[in-house]
Amino acid sequence: MNGILVVDKPSGCTSHDVVQRVRWALGQRSVGHAGTLDPLATGVLVVAIGEATKLVSYLQLDDKRYDVTIALGTETDSLDADGEVVATADVPRLDRAAVDAALQRFIGRHPQKAPDLSAIKVAGTPLHRRARRGEQVAAPVREVELHEAKVAGLSEERLRLHLHCGTGFFVRSLARDLARALGTVGHVESLRRTSSGAFTLDGALAGDELSREAIAARLIPMRKACEVLRRVDLTEQGVEDARHGRPIAPEVIVRATWRDASPGEPLALFGPDGEPVALGRREDNGIRIVRGFTAPASDVVSR
Repeated sequence: MNGILVVDKPSGCTSHDVVQRVRWALGQRSVGHAGTLDPLATGVLVVAIGEATKLVSYLQLDDKRYDVTIALGTETDSLDADGEVVATADVPRLDRAAVDAALQRFIGRHPQKAPDLSAIKVAGTPLHRRARRGEQVAAPVREVELHEAKVAGLSEERLRLHLHCGTGFFVRSLARDLARALGTVGHVESLRRTSSGAFTLDGALAGDELSREAIAARLIPMRKACEVLRRVDLTEQGVEDARHGRPIAPEVIVRATWRDASPGEPLALFGPDGEPVALGRREDNGIRIVRGFTAPASDVVSR
């Protein structure tokens, strides 16, 4: 099989666990995912199968949307409900205006300190593994972007938010930092990813229903999966050039919208039959092939 499967990940398992279940169901090794979800978190996990694994490095850069509940008054070592309590504080009386004002400082690009227990690698080893070995390693501070944050609910000890953020954003870190900005401490009580780029919960396959038949029925075929990238249509000669890794000249490109792409933007190259043949990037006066798709159209499972 080749394509994208959107899984509604259940709580209590890792993203890698879901990938392993898909591998076992299909008897197929070439499976990966775009955008890790913590074990506690649920929701959209984009799983790439077969030739679609070549899309992972692009899909994991997509914006994400989350529904999060933040418990106020306690902070844990993992910054979520699975961790051990490391700090407690009184929760001041809060209203929506106060929360909105505190949220504003996190909108846009800003530095964010990653959780001490996270999958970020330092010297090749994940932070959570180093921390559990007793090593003292400072979590890195990275530039992240929060496009939008809306208050969905507010009670004495809980805060519910709808978030739209860029790649690399840690909701657990926002819970920590926002709680402190409100004069208390906090952690993520529940987290659900509602979308990753163009992929949403609509039509997602439940994580406990990963049989071969169910996967085949929900698989998004390569031609649809590639449509999340800028499309470039080729002539038959263009397809032949792409298959052989040769530079794609303007005369074998059917439409000229590729000229609007930035040099680093990934391009999905399609043949006259409507099937994707390769990934490329604009270069000089043409397109350079980055990765080719080797599976024939007959191997693509239709939705």
